[in-house]
Amino acid sequence: MKLIGPFKQVVTLANLPLRGKLSDQQLEIIVDGGILIKNNEIQKIGNFETLKSQNQNVEIETIEGEQIVLPAFVDSHTHICFGGNRANDFAMRNAGKTYLEIAESGGGIWSSVQHTRNASEEELLKTLLKRIDFLISLGITTIEVKSGYGLDVENELKMLRIIKKAQDKTQATLVPTCLSAHLKPRDFEGSNEEYLEYILTEILPKVKEENLAKRVDIFIEKSAFQPEESKEFLLKTKDLGFEITVHADQFTPGSSRIAVEVGAKSADHLEATIDEDIEFLAQSETVATALPGASLGLGEKFTPARKLLDAGAIVAIASDWNPGSAPMGNLITQASILATFEKLTTAEVLAGMTFRSAFALGLEDRGRLEPNLKADFVTYKTNNFQNVLYNQGSLKAEHVYINGVKI
Repeated sequence: MKLIGPFKQVVTLANLPLRGKLSDQQLEIIVDGGILIKNNEIQKIGNFETLKSQNQNVEIETIEGEQIVLPAFVDSHTHICFGGNRANDFAMRNAGKTYLEIAESGGGIWSSVQHTRNASEEELLKTLLKRIDFLISLGITTIEVKSGYGLDVENELKMLRIIKKAQDKTQATLVPTCLSAHLKPRDFEGSNEEYLEYILTEILPKVKEENLAKRVDIFIEKSAFQPEESKEFLLKTKDLGFEITVHADQFTPGSSRIAVEVGAKSADHLEATIDEDIEFLAQSETVATALPGASLGLGEKFTPARKLLDAGAIVAIASDWNPGSAPMGNLITQASILATFEKLTTAEVLAGMTFRSAFALGLEDRGRLEPNLKADFVTYKTNNFQNVLYNQGSLKAEHVYINGVKI
Protein backbone atom coordinates (compact mmCIF):
# COMPACT_ATOMS: atom_id res chain seq x y z
CA MET A 1 0.00 0.00 0.00
CA LYS A 2 0.97 3.63 -0.52
CA LEU A 3 -0.22 6.82 1.20
CA ILE A 4 -0.10 10.03 -0.84
CA GLY A 5 -0.37 13.44 0.84
CA PRO A 6 -0.85 15.69 2.64
CA PHE A 7 -3.13 17.68 0.35
CA LYS A 8 -4.48 21.06 1.39
CA GLN A 9 -7.86 19.96 0.01
CA VAL A 10 -9.11 16.60 -1.26
CA VAL A 11 -12.27 17.20 -3.33
CA THR A 12 -13.77 13.72 -3.48
CA LEU A 13 -17.08 14.27 -5.37
CA ALA A 14 -18.33 11.44 -3.16
CA ASN A 15 -22.06 10.94 -2.58
CA LEU A 16 -23.13 13.35 -5.32
CA PRO A 17 -26.17 12.27 -7.36
CA LEU A 18 -25.77 11.17 -10.96
CA ARG A 19 -28.45 13.49 -12.29
CA GLY A 20 -29.69 17.01 -11.76
CA LYS A 21 -28.44 20.24 -10.29
CA LEU A 22 -25.75 20.45 -7.61
CA SER A 23 -24.77 23.11 -5.10
CA ASP A 24 -21.18 23.68 -4.06
CA GLN A 25 -22.25 23.05 -0.47
CA GLN A 26 -22.74 19.39 -1.44
CA LEU A 27 -19.02 18.96 -2.14
CA GLU A 28 -17.06 16.87 0.34
CA ILE A 29 -13.73 18.63 0.96
CA ILE A 30 -11.19 16.92 3.21
CA VAL A 31 -8.62 19.37 4.59
CA ASP A 32 -5.03 18.15 5.05
CA GLY A 33 -6.09 14.89 3.46
CA GLY A 34 -4.40 11.79 2.15
CA ILE A 35 -5.19 9.03 -0.32
CA LEU A 36 -4.36 5.43 0.54
CA ILE A 37 -3.72 3.28 -2.57
CA LYS A 38 -3.73 -0.49 -2.95
CA ASN A 39 -3.62 -2.53 -6.19
CA ASN A 40 -4.32 0.47 -8.45
CA GLU A 41 -7.43 1.38 -6.46
CA ILE A 42 -8.27 3.86 -3.75
CA GLN A 43 -8.32 2.07 -0.41
CA LYS A 44 -9.25 4.97 1.85
CA ILE A 45 -9.53 8.76 1.92
CA GLY A 46 -9.14 10.81 5.11
CA ASN A 47 -6.93 13.00 7.23
CA PHE A 48 -3.32 12.37 6.21
CA GLU A 49 -1.87 12.14 9.72
CA THR A 50 -4.65 9.82 10.86
CA LEU A 51 -4.14 7.50 7.89
CA LYS A 52 -0.39 7.58 8.52
CA SER A 53 -0.79 6.57 12.17
CA GLN A 54 -3.24 3.80 11.26
CA ASN A 55 -0.91 2.35 8.60
CA GLN A 56 2.56 2.36 10.21
CA ASN A 57 4.39 0.34 7.55
CA VAL A 58 2.85 1.95 4.49
CA GLU A 59 4.96 3.61 1.78
CA ILE A 60 4.65 7.40 1.99
CA GLU A 61 4.64 9.64 -1.08
CA THR A 62 4.95 13.15 0.31
CA ILE A 63 3.25 16.05 -1.43
CA GLU A 64 5.40 19.18 -1.16
CA GLY A 65 3.84 22.60 -0.66
CA GLU A 66 0.18 23.45 -0.88
CA GLN A 67 -1.66 21.30 -3.42
CA ILE A 68 -5.27 20.26 -3.94
CA VAL A 69 -6.43 17.04 -5.56
CA LEU A 70 -9.44 16.24 -7.76
CA PRO A 71 -10.58 13.06 -9.50
CA ALA A 72 -8.97 12.85 -12.95
CA PHE A 73 -11.15 14.15 -15.76
CA VAL A 74 -12.99 12.13 -18.41
CA ASP A 75 -13.34 13.47 -21.97
CA SER A 76 -16.28 11.49 -23.35
CA HIS A 77 -16.38 12.93 -26.89
CA THR A 78 -13.33 13.54 -29.09
CA HIS A 79 -12.28 13.16 -32.73
CA ILE A 80 -8.52 13.32 -32.10
CA CYS A 81 -7.48 10.70 -34.67
CA PHE A 82 -7.26 12.75 -37.86
CA GLY A 83 -4.93 14.01 -40.55
CA GLY A 84 -4.51 17.51 -41.93
CA ASN A 85 -5.47 20.95 -40.72
CA ARG A 86 -8.57 23.12 -41.22
CA ALA A 87 -7.34 26.51 -40.08
CA ASN A 88 -8.63 27.93 -43.36
CA ASP A 89 -12.16 26.76 -42.44
CA PHE A 90 -11.96 28.79 -39.23
CA ALA A 91 -10.71 31.87 -41.06
CA MET A 92 -13.39 31.58 -43.76
CA ARG A 93 -16.15 31.05 -41.21
CA ASN A 94 -15.08 34.14 -39.28
CA ALA A 95 -15.02 36.06 -42.56
CA GLY A 96 -18.70 35.25 -43.06
CA LYS A 97 -18.59 32.22 -45.34
CA THR A 98 -21.35 29.63 -44.92
CA TYR A 99 -20.91 25.92 -44.18
CA LEU A 100 -21.79 25.13 -47.82
CA GLU A 101 -19.39 27.72 -49.22
CA ILE A 102 -16.57 26.34 -47.07
CA ALA A 103 -17.33 22.79 -48.22
CA GLU A 104 -17.50 23.82 -51.88
CA SER A 105 -14.08 25.47 -51.59
CA GLY A 106 -12.51 22.22 -50.38
CA GLY A 107 -13.04 22.52 -46.63
CA GLY A 108 -15.38 20.84 -44.17
CA ILE A 109 -15.48 17.24 -42.97
CA TRP A 110 -14.67 15.92 -46.44
CA SER A 111 -11.34 17.77 -46.30
CA SER A 112 -10.45 15.89 -43.09
CA VAL A 113 -11.55 12.62 -44.69
CA GLN A 114 -9.17 13.13 -47.61
CA HIS A 115 -6.27 14.12 -45.35
CA THR A 116 -6.89 11.18 -43.03
CA ARG A 117 -7.14 8.70 -45.86
CA ASN A 118 -3.89 10.01 -47.35
CA ALA A 119 -1.99 10.04 -44.06
CA SER A 120 0.25 7.10 -43.23
CA GLU A 121 -0.52 4.92 -40.21
CA GLU A 122 2.73 6.09 -38.61
CA GLU A 123 1.77 9.74 -39.04
CA LEU A 124 -1.74 9.23 -37.66
CA LEU A 125 -0.45 7.28 -34.67
CA LYS A 126 2.21 9.88 -33.90
CA THR A 127 -0.24 12.80 -33.97
CA LEU A 128 -2.87 10.86 -32.02
CA LEU A 129 -0.38 10.07 -29.25
CA LYS A 130 0.70 13.71 -29.15
CA ARG A 131 -2.92 14.82 -28.63
CA ILE A 132 -3.44 12.15 -25.97
CA ASP A 133 -0.36 13.40 -24.13
CA PHE A 134 -1.76 16.93 -24.20
CA LEU A 135 -5.05 15.74 -22.69
CA ILE A 136 -3.20 13.80 -20.00
CA SER A 137 -1.27 16.97 -19.15
CA LEU A 138 -4.65 18.60 -18.41
CA GLY A 139 -5.53 15.82 -15.97
CA ILE A 140 -7.70 13.86 -18.41
CA THR A 141 -6.99 10.15 -18.08
CA THR A 142 -10.01 8.61 -19.82
CA ILE A 143 -10.54 9.65 -23.44
CA GLU A 144 -13.17 8.63 -25.96
CA VAL A 145 -11.77 8.59 -29.53
CA LYS A 146 -13.96 8.36 -32.64
CA SER A 147 -13.29 7.18 -36.16
CA GLY A 148 -15.34 8.96 -38.82
CA TYR A 149 -12.71 10.46 -41.14
CA GLY A 150 -12.27 7.25 -43.13
CA LEU A 151 -15.84 6.53 -44.29
CA ASP A 152 -15.06 3.30 -46.11
CA VAL A 153 -14.09 -0.16 -44.92
CA GLU A 154 -10.36 0.24 -45.43
CA ASN A 155 -9.98 3.64 -43.81
CA GLU A 156 -12.46 3.25 -40.95
CA LEU A 157 -10.64 0.07 -39.94
CA LYS A 158 -7.32 1.89 -40.36
CA MET A 159 -8.43 4.56 -37.90
CA LEU A 160 -9.79 2.10 -35.34
CA ARG A 161 -6.67 -0.07 -35.55
CA ILE A 162 -4.53 3.01 -34.93
CA ILE A 163 -6.63 3.88 -31.86
CA LYS A 164 -6.08 0.32 -30.65
CA LYS A 165 -2.33 0.66 -31.20
CA ALA A 166 -2.36 3.95 -29.30
CA GLN A 167 -3.91 2.20 -26.30
CA ASP A 168 -0.82 -0.02 -26.12
CA LYS A 169 1.40 3.08 -25.98
CA THR A 170 -0.41 5.21 -23.39
CA GLN A 171 -1.40 4.79 -19.77
CA ALA A 172 -4.65 6.68 -20.34
CA THR A 173 -7.83 4.71 -20.96
CA LEU A 174 -9.00 5.07 -24.57
CA VAL A 175 -12.62 4.32 -25.47
CA PRO A 176 -12.91 3.80 -29.26
CA THR A 177 -16.17 4.66 -31.02
CA CYS A 178 -17.05 3.83 -34.64
CA LEU A 179 -18.41 6.96 -36.34
CA SER A 180 -18.60 5.64 -39.89
CA ALA A 181 -22.00 7.38 -40.00
CA HIS A 182 -20.40 10.83 -39.83
CA LEU A 183 -21.75 11.71 -43.25
CA LYS A 184 -22.14 9.93 -46.58
CA PRO A 185 -18.78 10.16 -48.37
CA ARG A 186 -18.74 11.91 -51.73
CA ASP A 187 -17.25 8.89 -53.44
CA PHE A 188 -20.03 6.52 -52.33
CA GLU A 189 -22.42 5.79 -55.19
CA GLY A 190 -25.81 5.40 -53.57
CA SER A 191 -28.29 6.92 -51.15
CA ASN A 192 -27.92 7.66 -47.46
CA GLU A 193 -29.90 4.51 -46.69
CA GLU A 194 -27.57 2.44 -48.88
CA TYR A 195 -24.50 3.88 -47.16
CA LEU A 196 -25.91 3.11 -43.72
CA GLU A 197 -26.60 -0.44 -44.89
CA TYR A 198 -23.00 -0.60 -46.14
CA ILE A 199 -21.83 0.32 -42.63
CA LEU A 200 -24.05 -2.37 -41.11
CA THR A 201 -23.00 -5.13 -43.47
CA GLU A 202 -19.41 -4.27 -44.44
CA ILE A 203 -17.83 -2.18 -41.67
CA LEU A 204 -19.40 -3.12 -38.33
CA PRO A 205 -19.00 -6.92 -38.68
CA LYS A 206 -15.24 -6.39 -39.17
CA VAL A 207 -15.11 -3.92 -36.26
CA LYS A 208 -16.73 -6.57 -34.08
CA GLU A 209 -14.54 -9.39 -35.40
CA GLU A 210 -11.35 -7.49 -34.55
CA ASN A 211 -12.80 -6.07 -31.31
CA LEU A 212 -11.94 -2.54 -32.43
CA ALA A 213 -14.90 -0.77 -30.80
CA LYS A 214 -17.97 -1.54 -28.72
CA ARG A 215 -19.67 1.78 -29.43
CA VAL A 216 -21.25 3.28 -32.56
CA ASP A 217 -22.14 6.92 -33.22
CA ILE A 218 -24.15 8.73 -35.90
CA PHE A 219 -24.52 12.39 -36.87
CA ILE A 220 -28.23 13.16 -37.22
CA GLU A 221 -28.57 16.48 -39.03
CA LYS A 222 -29.86 17.94 -42.29
CA SER A 223 -26.32 17.92 -43.69
CA ALA A 224 -25.67 14.31 -42.61
CA PHE A 225 -28.35 11.66 -41.84
CA GLN A 226 -32.07 12.14 -41.46
CA PRO A 227 -34.06 11.14 -38.35
CA GLU A 228 -35.98 8.09 -39.58
CA GLU A 229 -33.08 6.45 -41.43
CA SER A 230 -30.86 7.15 -38.42
CA LYS A 231 -33.31 5.58 -35.97
CA GLU A 232 -33.51 2.42 -38.07
CA PHE A 233 -29.69 2.31 -38.30
CA LEU A 234 -29.29 2.71 -34.54
CA LEU A 235 -31.76 -0.07 -33.74
CA LYS A 236 -29.96 -2.43 -36.14
CA THR A 237 -26.65 -1.41 -34.58
CA LYS A 238 -27.97 -2.33 -31.14
CA ASP A 239 -29.09 -5.70 -32.55
CA LEU A 240 -25.46 -6.28 -33.56
CA GLY A 241 -24.46 -5.84 -29.90
CA PHE A 242 -23.02 -2.33 -29.95
CA GLU A 243 -23.69 0.46 -27.48
CA ILE A 244 -24.82 3.64 -29.20
CA THR A 245 -24.36 7.37 -28.88
CA VAL A 246 -25.66 10.18 -31.06
CA HIS A 247 -24.53 13.56 -32.41
CA ALA A 248 -27.90 15.20 -31.69
CA ASP A 249 -29.61 18.61 -32.01
CA GLN A 250 -26.50 20.48 -33.09
CA PHE A 251 -28.25 22.81 -35.54
CA THR A 252 -31.84 21.52 -35.62
CA PRO A 253 -33.95 19.93 -32.86
CA GLY A 254 -35.53 16.48 -32.68
CA SER A 255 -32.71 13.97 -32.80
CA SER A 256 -32.12 13.97 -29.04
CA ARG A 257 -35.59 12.44 -28.73
CA ILE A 258 -34.48 9.66 -31.08
CA ALA A 259 -31.40 9.07 -28.92
CA VAL A 260 -33.65 8.54 -25.89
CA GLU A 261 -36.10 6.35 -27.79
CA VAL A 262 -33.39 3.94 -28.95
CA GLY A 263 -31.65 3.86 -25.55
CA ALA A 264 -28.45 5.70 -26.50
CA LYS A 265 -25.81 6.07 -23.79
CA SER A 266 -25.57 9.76 -24.61
CA ALA A 267 -26.91 12.51 -26.83
CA ASP A 268 -24.07 14.93 -27.59
CA HIS A 269 -24.17 18.61 -28.71
CA LEU A 270 -27.81 19.65 -27.98
CA GLU A 271 -27.24 23.31 -28.83
CA ALA A 272 -30.62 23.38 -30.62
CA THR A 273 -32.59 21.27 -28.11
CA ILE A 274 -36.07 22.64 -27.40
CA ASP A 275 -37.76 22.76 -23.99
CA GLU A 276 -40.04 19.76 -24.52
CA ASP A 277 -37.08 17.59 -25.49
CA ILE A 278 -35.13 18.80 -22.47
CA GLU A 279 -37.89 17.27 -20.33
CA PHE A 280 -37.75 14.09 -22.42
CA LEU A 281 -33.99 13.80 -21.87
CA ALA A 282 -34.35 14.51 -18.19
CA GLN A 283 -36.65 11.54 -17.69
CA SER A 284 -34.19 9.14 -19.34
CA GLU A 285 -30.86 7.41 -18.63
CA THR A 286 -29.36 9.02 -21.75
CA VAL A 287 -26.59 11.44 -20.78
CA ALA A 288 -26.90 14.97 -22.18
CA THR A 289 -23.35 15.88 -23.22
CA ALA A 290 -22.49 19.54 -23.70
CA LEU A 291 -19.69 20.32 -26.17
CA PRO A 292 -18.76 23.96 -25.52
CA GLY A 293 -15.73 23.73 -27.80
CA ALA A 294 -18.04 23.45 -30.81
CA SER A 295 -20.03 26.49 -29.68
CA LEU A 296 -16.81 28.48 -29.37
CA GLY A 297 -15.42 27.25 -32.68
CA LEU A 298 -18.60 27.90 -34.65
CA GLY A 299 -19.86 30.98 -32.82
CA GLU A 300 -23.10 29.14 -31.96
CA LYS A 301 -25.11 29.19 -28.75
CA PHE A 302 -24.18 26.84 -25.92
CA THR A 303 -25.95 23.67 -24.90
CA PRO A 304 -28.75 24.66 -22.47
CA ALA A 305 -26.95 22.98 -19.59
CA ARG A 306 -28.69 25.04 -16.89
CA LYS A 307 -32.15 24.02 -18.12
CA LEU A 308 -31.08 20.40 -18.48
CA LEU A 309 -29.72 20.23 -14.94
CA ASP A 310 -32.74 22.00 -13.48
CA ALA A 311 -34.98 19.49 -15.25
CA GLY A 312 -33.02 16.62 -13.68
CA ALA A 313 -30.96 15.42 -16.65
CA ILE A 314 -27.55 13.72 -16.43
CA VAL A 315 -25.24 16.38 -17.88
CA ALA A 316 -21.67 15.66 -18.99
CA ILE A 317 -19.17 18.09 -20.51
CA ALA A 318 -16.71 17.02 -23.21
CA SER A 319 -14.30 18.76 -25.57
CA ASP A 320 -15.40 17.56 -29.05
CA TRP A 321 -11.73 18.12 -30.04
CA ASN A 322 -11.72 17.88 -33.84
CA PRO A 323 -9.95 19.60 -36.73
CA GLY A 324 -12.97 21.63 -37.83
CA SER A 325 -15.51 22.98 -35.38
CA ALA A 326 -13.65 22.43 -32.08
CA PRO A 327 -9.87 22.66 -32.57
CA MET A 328 -8.97 23.92 -29.07
CA GLY A 329 -8.97 20.62 -27.19
CA ASN A 330 -8.73 22.28 -23.77
CA LEU A 331 -11.66 20.81 -21.84
CA ILE A 332 -10.95 22.82 -18.67
CA THR A 333 -11.05 26.15 -20.50
CA GLN A 334 -14.19 25.19 -22.41
CA ALA A 335 -16.02 23.99 -19.30
CA SER A 336 -15.07 27.15 -17.39
CA ILE A 337 -16.51 29.32 -20.16
CA LEU A 338 -19.66 27.17 -20.36
CA ALA A 339 -20.08 27.67 -16.60
CA THR A 340 -19.95 31.43 -17.04
CA PHE A 341 -22.57 31.57 -19.78
CA GLU A 342 -24.86 28.86 -18.38
CA LYS A 343 -24.41 29.79 -14.69
CA LEU A 344 -23.21 26.35 -13.60
CA THR A 345 -21.91 25.70 -10.11
CA THR A 346 -18.38 24.46 -9.62
CA ALA A 347 -19.84 21.15 -8.40
CA GLU A 348 -21.88 20.79 -11.60
CA VAL A 349 -18.86 21.45 -13.81
CA LEU A 350 -16.59 19.06 -11.92
CA ALA A 351 -19.26 16.35 -11.94
CA GLY A 352 -19.79 16.91 -15.67
CA MET A 353 -16.12 16.29 -16.40
CA THR A 354 -15.73 13.28 -14.10
CA PHE A 355 -18.25 10.67 -12.96
CA ARG A 356 -21.09 11.91 -15.15
CA SER A 357 -18.89 11.75 -18.26
CA ALA A 358 -17.64 8.35 -17.14
CA PHE A 359 -21.26 7.15 -16.92
CA ALA A 360 -21.76 8.22 -20.56
CA LEU A 361 -18.98 5.78 -21.47
CA GLY A 362 -20.32 2.98 -19.29
CA LEU A 363 -17.43 3.37 -16.83
CA GLU A 364 -18.59 3.61 -13.24
CA ASP A 365 -15.24 2.68 -11.67
CA ARG A 366 -13.80 6.21 -11.88
CA GLY A 367 -14.61 9.90 -11.57
CA ARG A 368 -14.77 10.12 -7.77
CA LEU A 369 -12.23 9.76 -4.99
CA GLU A 370 -13.84 6.88 -3.11
CA PRO A 371 -12.72 3.46 -1.84
CA ASN A 372 -12.56 0.67 -4.46
CA LEU A 373 -12.52 3.09 -7.41
CA LYS A 374 -9.70 3.52 -9.93
CA ALA A 375 -6.92 5.67 -8.47
CA ASP A 376 -6.86 8.30 -11.23
CA PHE A 377 -6.51 11.86 -9.93
CA VAL A 378 -4.93 15.23 -10.68
CA THR A 379 -3.23 17.73 -8.40
CA TYR A 380 -2.84 21.51 -8.65
CA LYS A 381 -0.41 23.80 -6.86
CA THR A 382 -2.98 25.96 -5.09
CA ASN A 383 -4.68 26.08 -1.70
CA ASN A 384 -8.20 26.49 -3.14
CA PHE A 385 -9.78 24.07 -5.62
CA GLN A 386 -12.00 26.88 -6.97
CA ASN A 387 -8.91 28.31 -8.68
CA VAL A 388 -9.00 25.49 -11.26
CA LEU A 389 -12.12 26.86 -12.98
CA TYR A 390 -11.52 30.48 -11.90
CA ASN A 391 -8.31 30.52 -13.96
CA GLN A 392 -10.16 29.05 -16.96
CA GLY A 393 -7.50 26.53 -17.86
CA SER A 394 -4.42 28.66 -17.21
CA LEU A 395 -3.71 26.96 -13.87
CA LYS A 396 -1.76 23.96 -15.05
CA ALA A 397 -2.02 20.52 -13.49
CA GLU A 398 0.91 19.82 -11.19
CA HIS A 399 0.81 16.00 -11.20
CA VAL A 400 -1.39 13.42 -12.89
CA TYR A 401 -1.83 9.96 -11.38
CA ILE A 402 -3.09 6.86 -13.17
CA ASN A 403 -3.73 3.76 -11.06
CA GLY A 404 -2.12 5.59 -8.15
CA VAL A 405 1.16 6.16 -10.00
CA LYS A 406 2.46 9.60 -10.93
CA ILE A 407 3.07 9.80 -14.67
